[in-house]
Amino acid sequence: MRMRRHKSEWKLTMKPITYDNAPDHVRAVFDDIKMARKVPDVNNFWKYLANEPRMLKHVWDSLKDVMGPGHLDPLTKELIYVAVSVTNNCDYCMASHGAAARAKGATDEMMNELFAVVGLANMTNRLANAYKVPVDDAFK
Repeated sequence: MRMRRHKSEWKLTMKPITYDNAPDHVRAVFDDIKMARKVPDVNNFWKYLANEPRMLKHVWDSLKDVMGPGHLDPLTKELIYVAVSVTNNCDYCMASHGAAARAKGATDEMMNELFAVVGLANMTNRLANAYKVPVDDAFK
């Protein structure tokens, strides 16, 4: 990790941890990810998160638990993830979970409608917050 000065701002620069240079406890998490996803290597998110091995394990365990079987179907979970990622402006998560949603059956029409709902929800949320609209008794 290095700190670089750039345009009057400090930027944190991290390097990915690859399988070859990972300690055993990180390799164990990488192996679990590869096995669960049936992939030859982990994607960049996990390689960068491996700079903090405790967080790597925590996030992977949480993802397996929350995104695994439950009351919501897998496509719905991915679409929710895309919606939150759009709202948080996370290009990486939009791409990753967008691809996962498409692999689970999301169509272009579904993705476009999702973006419309996200845009509308963000607009109306901000308006309700700006006007400090009290919650109606009927909604409580």
